[in-house]
Amino acid sequence: MYITDSACISPQRTFDSAFFEGNVKVHLGDRYVAIEPDYGQLIPAGLLRRMGKAVRMGVGAGLPLIRKSEVDGIILGTANGGLEDCLKFLNQIVDYNEGTLTPTNFVQSTPNAVAGNLALMSKTTGYNTTHVHKGLAFESALLDAILLFEEKKANTLLVGSVEEISDYNHNIDFLGGAFKTGEISSETLFQMDSPGSVNGEGSTMFILEPANRPNAKAQITDVYQTSYLQESGLEDRIRYFLNRNGLNVSEIDTLILGISGDNRTDHWYTNLQKECFPTCNTFAYKNLVGDYPTASAFAVWFAVQLFSGKKVPEQCVYDQRDFRKTENVLIYNHYKAEQHGFILLRR
Repeated sequence: MYITDSACISPQRTFDSAFFEGNVKVHLGDRYVAIEPDYGQLIPAGLLRRMGKAVRMGVGAGLPLIRKSEVDGIILGTANGGLEDCLKFLNQIVDYNEGTLTPTNFVQSTPNAVAGNLALMSKTTGYNTTHVHKGLAFESALLDAILLFEEKKANTLLVGSVEEISDYNHNIDFLGGAFKTGEISSETLFQMDSPGSVNGEGSTMFILEPANRPNAKAQITDVYQTSYLQESGLEDRIRYFLNRNGLNVSEIDTLILGISGDNRTDHWYTNLQKECFPTCNTFAYKNLVGDYPTASAFAVWFAVQLFSGKKVPEQCVYDQRDFRKTENVLIYNHYKAEQHGFILLRR
């Protein structure tokens, strides 16, 4: 399937061209909060006031794409989208002793609220689903789109992801050791040899079609996901994944890895790069947008920009060997070294 359009709201200014013009924000602390555009021209003020952050970002990234392309369905992936409103609603039950509650938080408290709002605002009445599979939610959304196209049940789909930083969930993950402590800067995240990473959020959306068209920006050739993989078996899975697409490791010229600065799990990425792809141009992105379950969606958006010839900020370069044209991109991301996803893209 082919990407014909994309949009991204992230902790960097990616909703316009500023990010690739060198406007890279330096984040301090363990939360990388999304830089949002002005929604005033897109969402009516009365509706915008009642929107939770996840819905706001999802609509802000997805609605402009839908308005440019008539879609047959909406497929999203998320792990924490809607969680903030869910917890607000649960707290209201206690605070108001199960009395009269605010309906807004209830309506937006579920992960599928983003896809629902996009459908209502764009009058899209086709296939609509949200995958909530933690670190494989976005990969599951892509697989769902592939199946729909193979069954010829859709011609154009909006596929994407959305995550928000919830205070409650952030604190739980922090107590569980997911994030770093002390003075943290995005400029030195990868040099800090310590456990934990940083929290991120954002929304990334794509228009996908089954056939190649003149406006296609990239081809998503294949998607693979697995859980509870042993590190010793990672290389074999990668080779199997590439072989079933008629490629070997030497034909991958660009590698995008989910390196997060967590010294407990980053060796999955660094060892793979050294053993299998030592001559690849290798890029990282979580030092700029943080680590969150569907961060691989940002990596796909980043790959699309590489295909378009955008100048990559030097903060994204992990290991650049040459400046050849990007042809075959492999994205590898894992979530807490438990859920592993591979995405293969071609020019």
